[in-house]
Amino acid sequence: MPLVKTWQLIAASAVAGLVLSAATVSVTGPWDSGQRKAERDRAASWSRMGGVDHGSGRLPEAAPSAPGVLSGLPAALQAEKQAGNPLGEQAGRQPGTGTGTGEGTGTGSGSDDALAEALRPLLADPALGTLRTASVIDTATGRVLYEAKPREPMTPASTVKIATATAVLAALGPEHRFRTTVTPGAAPGQIILVGGGDPSLTARKKPPAGSGGSLVALAADTAQALKAAGTDSVSLGYDDSLYSGPARHPIGLNPNVAPLSALTADEGRLNDSLSGPADRSEDPSGDTARAFAGLLADRGIKVTGAPAKARAAADAEPLATTLSTPLGGLVERMLTNSDNDIAEALARQSALASGQPGSFEGAGKAVAAKLASLGIDTTGSRFADGSGLDRSDKVSAGLLTALLAKAADPQRPELRPVLTGLPVAGFSGTLRGRNSGGSPAAGLVRAKTGTLSGVNSLAGTVVDPSGRLLAFAFLAANTPGPEGAEKALDKLAAAVAGTR
Repeated sequence: MPLVKTWQLIAASAVAGLVLSAATVSVTGPWDSGQRKAERDRAASWSRMGGVDHGSGRLPEAAPSAPGVLSGLPAALQAEKQAGNPLGEQAGRQPGTGTGTGEGTGTGSGSDDALAEALRPLLADPALGTLRTASVIDTATGRVLYEAKPREPMTPASTVKIATATAVLAALGPEHRFRTTVTPGAAPGQIILVGGGDPSLTARKKPPAGSGGSLVALAADTAQALKAAGTDSVSLGYDDSLYSGPARHPIGLNPNVAPLSALTADEGRLNDSLSGPADRSEDPSGDTARAFAGLLADRGIKVTGAPAKARAAADAEPLATTLSTPLGGLVERMLTNSDNDIAEALARQSALASGQPGSFEGAGKAVAAKLASLGIDTTGSRFADGSGLDRSDKVSAGLLTALLAKAADPQRPELRPVLTGLPVAGFSGTLRGRNSGGSPAAGLVRAKTGTLSGVNSLAGTVVDPSGRLLAFAFLAANTPGPEGAEKALDKLAAAVAGTR
């Protein structure tokens, strides 16, 4: 019998291990931020309070490899300066220092010149309309690898959700949860359902995977508390006063977003859909309260009369509480599915956390101020909404890449869901059918899409062939049609992913 060499045993063991790992992943389900979604939701459900609250003060750790990889950069750059090669000459321009002429420029190094040569003709594609802007940077150093009008304010469409996500995570942290509560009312025998702005609240008896606050669980806990107090009949009020200003988005009645309310179950959807366009409730607060009344009745609590608007006392002790998905998970869901309802809710939560009114105007001011506090240049920007449905939103390609680089900063782990929530080319969310198959971007590019009539954009990250994590943003205006523009944007992203 021939002897089996040691290296053959090692190779066989490695292959067997990989096969076993792949089989295990396929059985246990999708992973998200290093933890299986179903596992995370199940762990949260074990606590009556719905999981760990934001008050713990804990933040997710940076990726284990990041500090070790990045820690050598300052020393390396210092060595370059001592050798007579200042950063500006050796590493190219820093973000925002380009000419802004519209002619794509590189940095002068060999590999980056190759990237510029690859991107320049692709950005000139007529499918990208009459105005195209671009920014590609190395997230570790901030070095500009390619840019074209990087400071030009553009209508970003849904790529503005990157700004919404960054602002709310910086304001509240990824472990924060939004509360929907039931409190005693001012009148005898009255209880009040109080909306806390949870965009994940669901009234479904079998919640979808990844759901957050449960109106069903809230009703069960409320009924238990009432029965323990000897009460089996109540009147029901509901308080949706957390938000202010117009409830209707400026685009008007639209299947892409419900009227904005701090008390909304299932995003006001009138069907069983979980994302995308759908007919929406005209009165999401009232419909949520009526659904809650029915759930109480199912549990032996009679609700007298129709639910009516009421104000809960600020110091009222809750009878029961249900908590949202942690903010980090909400951000990931918003970015992956381009969920407009979550985006508008999170923009308002940024406003409330900053002492601004929970309105469109308050949210715009809060997002701009929070990004500026992170050191982001917001010159020329306007945040008219949180979702990007409003054409008066304005951001630049350079701002988007700066936000992505900030989210990749090892010193900012609280912003990491901005990156982990981005759809993966060819695999997930709004990029599932784009840059798939044999594209060099498939499985590598993670990016947020943006689409309005005549407006197309793409912004995200990719690890290039040399191992650098790059951030890119391409924004186009006056495009003749979405199909051609999306293909052109995908070619740009693939070039960033594959250029050596």
